[in-house]
Amino acid sequence: MNNKTIKTILFTVACTAVASFFIYAMCDRMDDEQAYRSQFFRDYRIFAPPVPGKAEFAGERVPLDRFYVRESLDREIMNTTFMHSSTILMFKRACRWFPVIEPILKKNGIPDDFKYLCLAESNLANATSPSNAEGFWQFLQATGQKYGLEINEEVDERYNAEKATEAACDYFRSSHAIFGNWTLVAASYNRGTNGLSRALDGQKVKSYYDLYLNDETARYVFRILAIKEVYNHPTRYGFFLREQDLYQPIPTYKVTVDTAVSDLADLAAKLKVTYRVLREFNPWIQRYNLPNKTRKAYTFVLPKPGMTKIDSLPAIPASDHFYKDTLKVRQLH
Repeated sequence: MNNKTIKTILFTVACTAVASFFIYAMCDRMDDEQAYRSQFFRDYRIFAPPVPGKAEFAGERVPLDRFYVRESLDREIMNTTFMHSSTILMFKRACRWFPVIEPILKKNGIPDDFKYLCLAESNLANATSPSNAEGFWQFLQATGQKYGLEINEEVDERYNAEKATEAACDYFRSSHAIFGNWTLVAASYNRGTNGLSRALDGQKVKSYYDLYLNDETARYVFRILAIKEVYNHPTRYGFFLREQDLYQPIPTYKVTVDTAVSDLADLAAKLKVTYRVLREFNPWIQRYNLPNKTRKAYTFVLPKPGMTKIDSLPAIPASDHFYKDTLKVRQLH
């Protein structure tokens, strides 16, 4: 066998080996990909969340027997269910802030369901909208001032949870005097009383559910209804949270100041908290000082001593919140 033949044989063997290795590697990759995809098809599931058979807002029935009403609620329930991070934050924040909001609504004769409107507006975050509506209740500056909130370069009471809730109650009462219907009151919070009145008159109807509206207002009440449904039946929509997952209410006390404050950081130090803590509990403060030329009495909310540490906060009573549903289902499993 000459050298040329040997080289040919060796070259052929080498090519065969390389080809075999390549084919084996490709098959192995294909097997891995097939296994990966098979597991995806086997394990990944998305289910349509349920739509309740009946619903009501502030004691007023929702006509779910109409296809467009049911489908509108269905859309918002899907959005609330599958916007996981936002909805989980809703549960967490509500545990802290509903005990502040609920008594104010009750005192003012406003149905408890309006706390869900607050969730629909801001998810209980001191947010600013593209139209510059601000705070939990998303007041525009002119509207907030109309209902008694101080809004200027030093103070913005849209960020004062108690005062903004009182202002929202004033709005709800005045709107109810116009419409005599709480569902329309909720819709008017988005559209405005004048805009909603024009729509009702122009379409010659009296119910929100009979109106053909712009997309934002058409969805608005259904978003509130969806939030209420998911909030009250968390496990029905796949949310299993525990007490330790929630943001506990923080015991506080109040200090009233009716003089100018040249340095709020100094005031914080005198009150034995940091400026950061002072701002966390009083986000209505806008600067490092408070000129207060009119000698107005401002009330600062502060955590009781030691209450900035999680381990010091009181436990959330299991009997007092909606996670009875969560607890019950967990026990079945």
